[in-house]
Amino acid sequence: MTTTRYGIKDNQVRAFNKMIRVSHQKLNLVCDMVRGQPVDRAVDILKFSKKRVAGEVLKTLLSAVANAEHNKNLPADTLFVKEIWCGKALTMKRIMAGPRGSARPILKPFSNLTIVLESGVAPSKKTKKEVKSK
Repeated sequence: MTTTRYGIKDNQVRAFNKMIRVSHQKLNLVCDMVRGQPVDRAVDILKFSKKRVAGEVLKTLLSAVANAEHNKNLPADTLFVKEIWCGKALTMKRIMAGPRGSARPILKPFSNLTIVLESGVAPSKKTKKEVKSK
């Protein structure tokens, strides 16, 4: 496999979602649920998740699948989530009135999300028993 721009291989595709109005800690909880999963299983997990940000992650995942089908002609049934990560974006700072004329800060964080899909067979996760036996 040859590497193209930004370290993405020929059988990989990526999608971004920037300025999501949620903290990166909350977004990372949802990212952990779908990391390493096949795309069809990841879509099911996100559709039935109770987290508010799961809709944004689902939108980005479907965008990555569309990128794979349209731009690289990769079949959707062989895709799995190779990498998914989130990071901090800007933080809006607001002020709420406090007692005796003081002010209290309100921080409204934003996050960025990146998803990398790869075509092929998803690697199986090792259980604790398999790791201890080696």
